[in-house]
Amino acid sequence: MAQNKKSAPEEVHKVIMVGAGGVGKSAITLQFMYDEFVEDYEPTKADSYRKKVVLESKEVSVDILDTAGQEDYAAIRDNYFRSGEGFMCVFALTDTDSFAALDELKDQIFRVKNMPKIPMILVGNKVDLEAQRKVSITTLQEKARLWNVPYIETSAKTKFNVDKAFYELLREIKRWKEGETATTKKPDRRKKKKCCIL
Repeated sequence: MAQNKKSAPEEVHKVIMVGAGGVGKSAITLQFMYDEFVEDYEPTKADSYRKKVVLESKEVSVDILDTAGQEDYAAIRDNYFRSGEGFMCVFALTDTDSFAALDELKDQIFRVKNMPKIPMILVGNKVDLEAQRKVSITTLQEKARLWNVPYIETSAKTKFNVDKAFYELLREIKRWKEGETATTKKPDRRKKKKCCIL
């Protein structure tokens, strides 16, 4: 019996980091993975990471794909999106263009996934540069309401809210998976035979 327990499939949640180049996707990922801030990071080609975390008292694995912000090949980007279960949409609070770019990314994700609801979280990075903030909290709250997603402000530099952002997204993925499972299991109920009392 012990062997059966061991062979139970590991629960893995696949997170995709999306956003324009230079917004801090890699810095956020590395803070979450290794508790370190890398100031001079080479522009990402696309790196993947795996980490075990405890989510709601259960150990699960999180697969993180850190995509390049300036993705040249739409086909490659579509493959990334297809493989993801949850999306961390990152922009820099100091850069309005990176915020505006998220609408197109969100549309691409929905086009590729072709589903009505996708686990997603909006993340405003570089909150430590408050003096240089260009995107107001009101604008962000409005966007989060419009997208119907959680919104969190982070600092990859100080690690402020970095773990919180990942766990929030993982909870979204878990809820979505449980909802999917419940939906796919519904037809089984019809199979139950009614007892006929003669």
